[in-house]
Amino acid sequence: MTEYNEDKIKTLSSLEHIRLRPGMYIGRLGNGSHPDDGIYILLKEVVDNAVDEFIMGEGERIDIAVAPNGDVAVRDYGRGIPLGKLVECVSVINTGAKYNTEVFQFSVGLNGVGTKAVNALSTRFKVIAFREGKFASAEFVNGELEKEDAGKTAERNGTLIEFSPDPALFEDFSFNFDFIRKRLWRYAYLNAGLKLFLDGEEFYSANGLLDLLDNEIEGTQLYEPVHYKDNTLELAFSHTDCYGESYFSFVNGTFTNEGGTHLSAFREGILKGVNEYSGKKFAGEDVRDGVVGTVAIKIKDPIFESQTKNKLGNTEIRGWIVNKVKDVLTDYFYKHTEMADVLIQKIQHNAKVRKDLQQVRKEAKVKARKVALKIPQLKDCKHHPAKNKPSREDRENMVFITEGQSASGSIVSARDPMTQAVFSLKGKPMNVFGQQMTLLYKNDEMYNMMRALNIEDSLGGLRYDKVIMATDADVDGLHIRNLLLTFFLHYFESLVKKGHVYILETPIFRVRNKQETIYCYSSKERTAAEKKLGGRGKKKLKVEITRFKGLGEISPKEFKQFIGPDIRLQQVNIDKLSDVPKLLEFYMGKNTPSRKEYIMENLVDKPLA
Repeated sequence: MTEYNEDKIKTLSSLEHIRLRPGMYIGRLGNGSHPDDGIYILLKEVVDNAVDEFIMGEGERIDIAVAPNGDVAVRDYGRGIPLGKLVECVSVINTGAKYNTEVFQFSVGLNGVGTKAVNALSTRFKVIAFREGKFASAEFVNGELEKEDAGKTAERNGTLIEFSPDPALFEDFSFNFDFIRKRLWRYAYLNAGLKLFLDGEEFYSANGLLDLLDNEIEGTQLYEPVHYKDNTLELAFSHTDCYGESYFSFVNGTFTNEGGTHLSAFREGILKGVNEYSGKKFAGEDVRDGVVGTVAIKIKDPIFESQTKNKLGNTEIRGWIVNKVKDVLTDYFYKHTEMADVLIQKIQHNAKVRKDLQQVRKEAKVKARKVALKIPQLKDCKHHPAKNKPSREDRENMVFITEGQSASGSIVSARDPMTQAVFSLKGKPMNVFGQQMTLLYKNDEMYNMMRALNIEDSLGGLRYDKVIMATDADVDGLHIRNLLLTFFLHYFESLVKKGHVYILETPIFRVRNKQETIYCYSSKERTAAEKKLGGRGKKKLKVEITRFKGLGEISPKEFKQFIGPDIRLQQVNIDKLSDVPKLLEFYMGKNTPSRKEYIMENLVDKPLA
């Protein structure tokens, strides 16, 4: 039995605790392949502090540099950290001015952890504060203070922070600049007038959230967006012809991708404003179907679900947001009656479509019950996330959508039945681009897929953390993948927007000799593997190369390693919502001549590998 006495009690410093339990402070670690990986949270924490200076009216420029080796530098031109408290501000938890509402009224970093986490999780961390012709600096290595300096300077007021994420924690990490750019654009939209520079590239917005909305919907809106802004609330929205609703919500300058109280209040306020203006009692789903909106609030004491601030929990703010949005919209509609008429027509159209669907939905459900109690094409798993209890990162479940019995047979045999489900398509799914919602209920396969995911009414009931398209790596497989993407983007765009849809990457080649087997995902990897296994010098070894034409050719024993802990997934992302209808129209529409011309112009005359 282990002895338990005073010697077993440990007291950790602030930075030691962060290094021991990094997930408590920055969420996931990762390697930079996901936009929520830790290296982006480190960058965000530093930039948040710089933006806070702008919010308080100090400094209108932030310079950011990211080196090829992963070193990061962020320079703001605000007031600068007080020189006498420089070391404490970046190394001692619960130390900072964010607790003082006179200094920072609406700050994101209210918990005094941000830069301390950056310091603790970096191999090298340096901070320099410039104030009124003087400077102070401190350098840390692996969270330990190494060097301090102070003196006079000609630099403008502000703070410079440099850090190098620890590769022991963030293995093989690299920054994806597209992820960084998206974050910087959000900072620009939320802080109209602020200029951010990433290695010289400028990010600037003059009109705030209105610019964000215009960029996302870009010509697909049915009327000019509604826009309102005061000291604590900014909102913008319009309707499009797309199904579902899509929102971008923010609190004190940070993106809350899971929404929260402010978003639900915004949605309710839209409904109440429309009903008060029209004098009718429209249903919420009719009012909001097709809405693309954005809302940002500023509050003094935000309560987030975690340090990564994905969801707001303050219940006391709901009332004033609902009433404010309702009053703003009612007033706006009376001043813009032509625009309000277009909005009401859209809502009435939505109501008609919903009523037409009711009978079709009823018939589809009766038919499904007659066929089977269970969904016939689904081999389900045992663990599922609950609505208010999401899966832990190490317990996320997934469903593989595959085509044909041979492919699904390999996955079913190799899967982990606790967390991995399989939905097998009977053949190529329909091209649903441009089709009405009624088709979804008349086609058994699409209806069963929707039932399996449990997304008929909303994404709130989604039964899987990851929806993975597992198709062959040939032309037919790519076509099936495109048809599935069309299905999700046309009917359930939010499923993709919220990052639930993935593509399974499986090897194309197996290269082996008698001693070793290497699986290759490209011709380049195959060539390298062949060279490695072929031996050196005069003694050449016999190398066998197999090309997998389909998933069914991979044995269950082999497949197990491709869907295990080292699974390779490519997340499907949407850069701009306005791109979706354009892409679907081009690739899946009835414009065959245009596609043929595109193919001919982009053909590559290259011998087969």
